[in-house]
Amino acid sequence: MRSLGVPELVIILGIAVLLFGGRKIPEVAKGLGEGIRNFKNALKGDDSNKPTDDKKQA
Repeated sequence: MRSLGVPELVIILGIAVLLFGGRKIPEVAKGLGEGIRNFKNALKGDDSNKPTDDKKQA
């Protein structure tokens, strides 16, 4: 399978705008990024994102 080029990426971006709308795309991207970060941390066994007792939560 070959890699994605510029025309393919433009088509994917256009479909995403049609599906989610321009205002929702940053929210979707943020959620996707957080999900990927959490998945990577879970694979590493890194618990640095968990709150500790000495940090006060708002």
